[in-house]
Amino acid sequence: MRAVDNAIMTVIAFLIFSTGACPALAYEGRDEKSSTVAISSDTLPDSQRLQGFAASALTVAGLNFGVWAFDRYIQKGDFAYISSRSVRDNFRHGFIWDNDKLGTNMFLHPYHGNLYYNSARSNGYNFWKSGLFAFGGSAMWELFMECEYPSTNDVIATPIGGMALGEVAFRASDVLVDDRLTGGARLGREAAIFVLSPMRGITRIINGDAWRRRTVSGRTFPIPDVKIEFSAGIRSLEFEDEIFDKGIGFTSSAHIEYGDRFEESSTSPYDYFSVMGTLNVQASQPLLGRLNIMGRLLSHATEFTNRRYLSVGMYQHFDYYDSDTISDISAKTPYKLAVPASIGCGLIYRHDPLGTWTFDAWCHTNAVLLGGVLSDYYMVDERNYNLASGFSLKFGICFSLWSDRLRMAWNNEYYRMFTWRGYPTDMDWSDYDRRTLDAQGDRSVAMFNISEVRADLHLWRNLYLTADFAHYLRSTHYRDFPHVRSSTTSTSLCLTYRL
Repeated sequence: MRAVDNAIMTVIAFLIFSTGACPALAYEGRDEKSSTVAISSDTLPDSQRLQGFAASALTVAGLNFGVWAFDRYIQKGDFAYISSRSVRDNFRHGFIWDNDKLGTNMFLHPYHGNLYYNSARSNGYNFWKSGLFAFGGSAMWELFMECEYPSTNDVIATPIGGMALGEVAFRASDVLVDDRLTGGARLGREAAIFVLSPMRGITRIINGDAWRRRTVSGRTFPIPDVKIEFSAGIRSLEFEDEIFDKGIGFTSSAHIEYGDRFEESSTSPYDYFSVMGTLNVQASQPLLGRLNIMGRLLSHATEFTNRRYLSVGMYQHFDYYDSDTISDISAKTPYKLAVPASIGCGLIYRHDPLGTWTFDAWCHTNAVLLGGVLSDYYMVDERNYNLASGFSLKFGICFSLWSDRLRMAWNNEYYRMFTWRGYPTDMDWSDYDRRTLDAQGDRSVAMFNISEVRADLHLWRNLYLTADFAHYLRSTHYRDFPHVRSSTTSTSLCLTYRL
């Protein structure tokens, strides 16, 4: 099962990384504004609304049964041998904190939630109502489709993280929709839509939109401004003066900015968002090393004199940082942090005079509904991290000089994570059942800080030389164990191409 999860994460990570290339396919029509209007179930006739609900609900249920059948008959997972008794036991016992690994709980489950979400989003429902289908699909799986007790963390991370991943996938795939095309160009776009948003691709096949030709594009949204950066180069990782993974490895990343961050007023979720993903090929380090999503839910922006702009809004955040170790010197893991469910307020400021430089600054304060941070003591089944809630503070500045020939940026993310539900202090670890152990981890308060400095130097046309230095600092105070502090640095040198 562990090998299957690793393979699935590898495939999905590559698919997410590929989202950066796909919006570029629609650039030739960038000045075009779609003649269609954003679809909402609120604007549909009752008959179409009922059809949309039935299609969405059946798709969610079919997805769950399909995954269960794979787990039961192909993977033959113990958890998939369900019965009426297992369902009854799930309802009687209630929810517990499970012990799956970080990638499963904090990435694969939100990705699964994205499939639930887009089952409804692709059938005409808006952001918030599609989220209800994600909650319903997750609850169905936890209560009915496993013979293990339902998971508290899964029913939070799956739908909320799924809404973030899902709306990014829906918006990215929407840029590719063009029902006026035929032939190879149409086939290529439909294939890319399926890769970016599988449930939207399936929905378009079921209702015939995948091959139906129209006089309009058929997009839900007009094509926005999209900025994309690709980077590839070398990376080193150092943990407390110990070089990990036999030195230097390969790294690549994609950064996408969708929409106008200083739109005057916005109440449409994710009409502005940014995505940052990093893939590493460095010995046995996780392929997906980083994924950050920040999606605007609502905002108000003001333009001051001398081309100064300020935007105030609410944002949803999804953050994922992962590492592992094969060091011959130490068996310690450098860092792990995942926050699939986070929401808060943000300020974004820009000074853009009619000259050769610009200045950007931003600050976000967030409530962390669910997160996970590396533990030094809790190692149960596949889990070596504590589940937690808390808050985060993110801020940064960026200078662009000489008409963007040199760009320098500093970002800082501070997380304060509280693990309040521990295990009994007199617990006998030689005799316990991992399936019934109900603990977030070690009773603790963890501080995790990420500070990153980046410089981009223009080389030729759209090509830049990028140097990046990141410092990961964790300080955890345990109730029953000694306090632990760890420090990790990551250095990379890349070539960056900007679209």
